[in-house]
Amino acid sequence: MTVRTRFAPSPTGYLHIGGARTALFSWAYARRHGGQFILRIEDTDVARSTPEAVQAILDGMKWLGLEHDEGPFYQMQRMDRYKAVIAQMLAAGTAYYCYTSREELDALRAEQEARKEKPRYDGRWRPEPGKTLPPVPTGIEPVVRFKNPTDGAVAWDDAVKGRIEFANSELDDLIIARPDGTPTYNFCVVVDDWDMGITHVIRGDDHVNNTPRQINILKALGAPLPVYGHLSMILGDDGQKLSKRRNAVAVTDYDDAGYLRDAIVNYLARLGWSHGDDEMFSREQFVEWFDLDHITSSAAQFNTEKLNWLNQQYLKTADAVYLADEVAKRLAKRGVTVSNDAHLQNVVALYKERAVNLNELADAVEPVLVELHPTDEMKATHFTETGLSALRDLRDRLVAVSWEKAALSACIKETCAALGVKMPAVAIPLRVAVLGLPQSPAIDAVLEVMGRESVLARLNRFL
Repeated sequence: MTVRTRFAPSPTGYLHIGGARTALFSWAYARRHGGQFILRIEDTDVARSTPEAVQAILDGMKWLGLEHDEGPFYQMQRMDRYKAVIAQMLAAGTAYYCYTSREELDALRAEQEARKEKPRYDGRWRPEPGKTLPPVPTGIEPVVRFKNPTDGAVAWDDAVKGRIEFANSELDDLIIARPDGTPTYNFCVVVDDWDMGITHVIRGDDHVNNTPRQINILKALGAPLPVYGHLSMILGDDGQKLSKRRNAVAVTDYDDAGYLRDAIVNYLARLGWSHGDDEMFSREQFVEWFDLDHITSSAAQFNTEKLNWLNQQYLKTADAVYLADEVAKRLAKRGVTVSNDAHLQNVVALYKERAVNLNELADAVEPVLVELHPTDEMKATHFTETGLSALRDLRDRLVAVSWEKAALSACIKETCAALGVKMPAVAIPLRVAVLGLPQSPAIDAVLEVMGRESVLARLNRFL
């Protein structure tokens, strides 16, 4: 059997963390087993689905690097197929027309609630041997209902939650086509999974109640049943369920916030799945290790502090060329044009140890690349007579020194000795003069990557 998984979002908003984890797990399982990963857009909610949301989903998938093998397929382009299957089911007697009006359904619900019963359709239009159906009313367009089994139970061995079972008596006859003939969500999903040969359905546990209905429809069609695995919810930092309407954010927002893609993928992988005590691993290792057996059935807790730590670890080990490209893009948005060259790569390599995300890294390297003027307060504090004397002495030494870290460090120490001051009395005014800031990585390393010409030009502004 070739493993075939799918990710099937509805385009009513962006791709958020919960959806991204579902996509990641489905993608990884297909990759782990040499199978195919299918992308399907479930856009039958015409009122809420938008092209912008579709694009946001595609952009999120692309940024995460979750390439699909087939698709994207759009349900709205498959209407003829759904209607053909419904016609087959009507002919086979596994579906039937129901002419119950909205008013009748409302009255039925009120009666059942008054009796403390679970509201459900009572099967008044369900054909049975020896049963006489009501006369077909005029002026009412019927829905089509699935003739759900009434006896026994529907059960499956969930790959995450274990054995799950529903009594068929608890399931009423699901509407599979509306009065205008358009099929409903649960029906479209069944036909799609059947037609696309989906072998494993990995999705959120908010779909658990849909699964018995979908299994019964698949059985009625004589279709094979996929393996189902329902992922538990993700809780936010506040311990509440992440929700698109409340506190979840788009995956692409993490890009804007300066997170590395591989760090996000690594973090998502650990939201409900584990491989021993491994916290950091490559995408390739994740695919090699991923299975459904080690997905926890309890809710996963999103922790921004832990994500920040993980992102920082990825920054420290990331390739300088990649980081320089990301920093250049972020600086360009601020109107600062720089080239991804050896100079920028050296600056990025120096500063990456101190940054938590790419935006912080861009903030840190900008003063090296662009002259930032210190505030009047900083100048008054650090450009004292002693501070300016230190800068003059150091400047004169830097004119001819070999421009490498060890020699630059020696120059700074010589100035300290000549003036009889401690290191901060020279290093802090120096930082303020060349960077416009009183803090930086080791100043000798900063001077080395800035270059002689730039350092001397910045010093001379104040001397």
